[in-house]
Amino acid sequence: MATIDTFKELDIRVGTIVHAEFFAEARKPAIKLKVDLGDVGVKASSAQLTKRYEAADLIGKQVLAVVNFPSMNIAGFTSEILVLGAVPNKEDVVLIQPEVAVANGTRVG
Repeated sequence: MATIDTFKELDIRVGTIVHAEFFAEARKPAIKLKVDLGDVGVKASSAQLTKRYEAADLIGKQVLAVVNFPSMNIAGFTSEILVLGAVPNKEDVVLIQPEVAVANGTRVG
């Protein structure tokens, strides 16, 4: 069972998607993202969002992301953060977003 201390180890921040493009080289359909996380910087992520989202429609959306996981190499692309989403069905991801806009880099806790 996880504890509050386990949760506190995660660095979850709010960021704004500033770039998105279809990730043709990925084994599973995905979109490459660049997310502005304020003082954390602009970080890259690969996200399996293609069932609900078009890349162009993601620009400007605020999302939540874990910023302190190790980077992963996905088909030659370095994914630096994990963008969070609800998964109602296999291969279906719904982005988790703040209800109102907040500053990029704002901590979630």
